[in-house]
Amino acid sequence: MTITLTDTPVRSRAELVTLDERFALVARGDDYVERLYDGGRWLEGPVYVPAWRSLVFSDIPNDRMLRWDELSGAVSVFRQPAGYTNGNTLDGQGRLISCEQGNRRVTRTEFDGSLTVLASHLDGLRLNSPNDVVVRRDGSIWFTDPPYGITSNYEGHAAEQELPTCNVYRLSPAGELTVVADDFTRPNGLAFSLDESQLYVVDTPAKHIRRFEVKDDRLVGGEVFVPCEAGMFDGIRLDANGRIWAATHEGVHCFDPDGTLLGKLLFPDVVSNLCFGGPKRNRLFVTATTSVYSWLLTTDGAPQPYDRG
Repeated sequence: MTITLTDTPVRSRAELVTLDERFALVARGDDYVERLYDGGRWLEGPVYVPAWRSLVFSDIPNDRMLRWDELSGAVSVFRQPAGYTNGNTLDGQGRLISCEQGNRRVTRTEFDGSLTVLASHLDGLRLNSPNDVVVRRDGSIWFTDPPYGITSNYEGHAAEQELPTCNVYRLSPAGELTVVADDFTRPNGLAFSLDESQLYVVDTPAKHIRRFEVKDDRLVGGEVFVPCEAGMFDGIRLDANGRIWAATHEGVHCFDPDGTLLGKLLFPDVVSNLCFGGPKRNRLFVTATTSVYSWLLTTDGAPQPYDRG
């Protein structure tokens, strides 16, 4: 099934706000952004799949996952129903890991297309609604679990919250699920530093990003890294130089590892999430309310667990 889309991407000027010259050196590629798709209701969870030369992303209220093909530009339904999937990532073997808000679980899509449930309960209690997920090179899976998918029927199924807190979890390669942080209002986007010694985690209602030290299978610290000056933070990703790119209500903000706000890419819609992709991983994909945009940069995204060498 192909979703209606214009024959060619819509190009528009990017409103680039450079607050530090370091941002101008690494971010200026194309002087326009491309709108690849504009038929969603609330788009989230973009992940670039190199083996398919495609971007997979979630349209949560419509309970579907979509796929944009890089070679043809066509957008098609990847999965529907999709358990009101939100965040997606790839594991070390290139398999799709997804947070299903509606089904209140984390799943893996196998190479044959079947689904494996990785996590759904803690001590016999159902998870709230897994939101975003990252994979560490040791094979562990880390994800956030706010209640967005159970507060109403809009992004999932209205239900009682069984767990008393909204946690950050670590799922070991052996399948053991543990809480690594439980003092969040509603944890959301998360990303590892380049050497995986630190984990950045968004607390959306608190309007900040926190930074933890990773000590094997646990987190320590958790001080506020940066506050949000434009609404609230959502998804975050890192580039190859360790800069943090964050989704906000006005667009994408780029931070130096020391917390300095380097620059902004402003969009007409609220931005939910982002990822780096393309054959050279120098293309920024952005989900913003009903649309998917891309921007070709002069910097690359961070290496991923599935990289070889």
